[in-house]
Amino acid sequence: MTAFDISPEVAAALDAGTAVVALESTIITHGMPYPDNLAMARSVEGLIREAGATPATIAVIDGRLHVGLDKDQAEALAAAQAPLKLSRADLAFAMARGLTGGTTVAATMMAAHAAGIAVFATGGIGGVHRGAETSFDISADLDELARTPVAVVCAGAKAILDIPKTLEVLETRGVPVIAYGQDAVPAFWSRDSGLKAPLRLDSADDIAGFIATRAELSAFEHGGMLIANPVPQADEIPTEEMQIVIERAVGEAQQAGIGGKAVTPWLLERILRITDGRSLRTNIALVENNARLAAEIAVALARKGRQS
Repeated sequence: MTAFDISPEVAAALDAGTAVVALESTIITHGMPYPDNLAMARSVEGLIREAGATPATIAVIDGRLHVGLDKDQAEALAAAQAPLKLSRADLAFAMARGLTGGTTVAATMMAAHAAGIAVFATGGIGGVHRGAETSFDISADLDELARTPVAVVCAGAKAILDIPKTLEVLETRGVPVIAYGQDAVPAFWSRDSGLKAPLRLDSADDIAGFIATRAELSAFEHGGMLIANPVPQADEIPTEEMQIVIERAVGEAQQAGIGGKAVTPWLLERILRITDGRSLRTNIALVENNARLAAEIAVALARKGRQS
């Protein structure tokens, strides 16, 4: 029995050496309610196809790890009751127990690399949580970026995190952070975190060239890289406005005793309510924007013969 199932569409694209983009599934299982989550997932996959690449949404359904979902599987995942949120630590547990769950950035990177997919689009990565100096709450996404050679296109670390500390950890772990088209690191809902990006590239072809060069240096055992793609200006919530909202939500989470894996979904839900839905609209816009860029990178990479 193989460890995972690759959909016929994704398998055909990989065999042909054409562009494939991995997609995580916690945005489906934990991002918004059914059927809005299903509509968003289909929209993002459609954008990737329009750009000339094949989408590969990754998830665990009834204990099977899927790389690429068909229509029925996507429906089942979107409508699942109490699905798990799966990272490196509990991916195999869910598979062994026949459970269903959405894969985080870390688990999606693992599956994408195993399948031979080099580019992955998501919303924002996890990172160092505020107060981590006492809680030691640091996302497994950062270690995965250090160990697994997949290029992750996102809108930066989620702004509810400690972004300066997150960047420090990425630097220590040797993960390149590339801002796309600007000098500043984006902050998820906002285009500018106020922090200068370590690296900058302005085209999908240049990013694909960087990925290909790192792949050629395989003896150095490189991990992944982070491409920080700012949300479109028309859709952003400015940093100064967003910080007020975030600080309020973080304070409420602390008062409520929310911790561990529950922190991020709780904060995102609270921020959604405080902003009267505006944060979700921005979230959808940035996910779509990241999907387009990831597809462009994957197409450029396939042209260079470095899809896997």
